[in-house]
Amino acid sequence: MNAMFNISYGLYILTAKTEKINGCVINALSQVTSTPNRIMIAVNKNNFTTEQILKTKKFNISILNEKADFDLIKRFGFASGKNTNKFENFSNYEIAENEIPYITQGTNSYISAEVVEVRDLGTHIEFLADVTEEVVLNEIPSITYAYYQANIKPKNTIPQKKVVYICSVCGYVYESDPLPEDFVCPLCLHDARYFVKTEV
Repeated sequence: MNAMFNISYGLYILTAKTEKINGCVINALSQVTSTPNRIMIAVNKNNFTTEQILKTKKFNISILNEKADFDLIKRFGFASGKNTNKFENFSNYEIAENEIPYITQGTNSYISAEVVEVRDLGTHIEFLADVTEEVVLNEIPSITYAYYQANIKPKNTIPQKKVVYICSVCGYVYESDPLPEDFVCPLCLHDARYFVKTEV
């Protein structure tokens, strides 16, 4: 068990704008001071959104709530904005005062911010930013990463394998585990020694 897994994270949609509007899902956000009101985010260097923020020094954060669905997270978190228009056929957003979109579906609030400091963290870029606007949209609780894993992320649908015993003489299948030592095939009357254990 890794102690790092016990740190609580939220899920957010980070949006930015250059020649096009774009967004990505992040989980590293925290308020670092209240006076001035400043937040910190960390974003993967490979994200197109990172490139946009480095150019404009502005971004919005939409805070996901417990009504968010997997399709929303998939739209903004499973593809790159470098070769995908994540806002295509998507109307659940508005434009904030900073001319950057914020998401209105499955979110409870948004924060607009302007970058005051940039730090290279290796794989990620850290942005320290002043909050310029903060708006509450509803009172539905924010999701945590743990809530996402337990309630939103699709469960593994790969069927589990089961153990069966197949008679090597006639092919009869015994569908329980274990095979009783005194079992006799009902078709060919051979005993348990003739059965082969198999996973199907």
